[in-house]
Amino acid sequence: MGWKTGKRHQIEIWFVKYDDKYYVMSEHGERSHWVQNIAHDPNVSFRVSDKRFEGTARIVKQRDEPRLAKEVAKLMNAKYRWDDGLIVELKPAT
Repeated sequence: MGWKTGKRHQIEIWFVKYDDKYYVMSEHGERSHWVQNIAHDPNVSFRVSDKRFEGTARIVKQRDEPRLAKEVAKLMNAKYRWDDGLIVELKPAT
């Protein structure tokens, strides 16, 4: 949900899966509205193909988690030939 409007917000975005979590990148960093929504409320619902998930999202701080950031960037580059952006982790609820 949008933190300002309270309306559902849906985007289509490239992703990779790593360690049972999904990772996406924001080309515009924290300026992206969907990233601002996550900062205000980390509870998210998301869909991968025909699977729907409820879970949480968080920004991966590259300076605090350099190995994770490097692995996600490597996977994004291998899949899409693009790895430049703010990494966001989507963790399905268990």
